[in-house]
Amino acid sequence: MSDTYTVLHDPHGLVDAELPLDRAPHEALVTAVLAWQDPDLTPRDYQQIALQLTGHARAVAADVQRHVAALPKNDDRGALTDVILREAAGRLSQPIQGTARCAQNRARLVRALYERLDRL
Repeated sequence: MSDTYTVLHDPHGLVDAELPLDRAPHEALVTAVLAWQDPDLTPRDYQQIALQLTGHARAVAADVQRHVAALPKNDDRGALTDVILREAAGRLSQPIQGTARCAQNRARLVRALYERLDRL
């Protein structure tokens, strides 16, 4: 994978706000990735899977952020969600590697974000 990235210009946040989460196929991907015992994929395949999960994790995190912003200030769920969102941001800032471990870590992150979203 190259070290160059394409930046999406979305000054109004329409990508995050307008597109509904396509949850079922991503949950199926998370389940499949986490079930890997000894996969034999190429590094590029692992990178593509990790990229897919990273993009979806960002979308879920944005949805979680919108939900937590709508909570009353004294709601305890907001504080825990802020911790989870900070952890997610840190994990998403890690470079993608062409390994099963990297893809599985991204899958765990998507799962954790969905768990938090369901609790909101």
